[in-house]
Amino acid sequence: MGVGQDSFTVVTEGRGTYEVTDRVQRIVRASGIATGTCHIYQHHTSASLVVTENADPDVRQDLETILGRLAPDGDPAYVHDIEGADDMAAHARNILTNNDLTVPVSGGRCLLGTWQGVFLWEHRYAGFRRQITVTVQGE
Repeated sequence: MGVGQDSFTVVTEGRGTYEVTDRVQRIVRASGIATGTCHIYQHHTSASLVVTENADPDVRQDLETILGRLAPDGDPAYVHDIEGADDMAAHARNILTNNDLTVPVSGGRCLLGTWQGVFLWEHRYAGFRRQITVTVQGE
């Protein structure tokens, strides 16, 4: 059983999705592991990771709309607002989605569906530097 691990930074420009599929696939290839699992972890509480549609950006826009309804910015019921109206909503959105993902590896690459991509989802209005660690295990 082999293990490979690497990290990278995504510089966001505010709320929205940022595709990281190619960066993850490069780490998987570099690990030399042909069959196993790829674990992707982002180190923040106001962003998340998702596997979703990578062909039509309207899907990601609609997901943003849905999440905005579930965790609206500036809700007067929120107590935590140290960094602004989007602060608590961003934390709630993180919990409603994923902080990490596990994807199967086959043929030396992540086994994603035809229309699937891996995205960092920034939940804050401001831009941030988001750290992602990818760990690949297998043979």
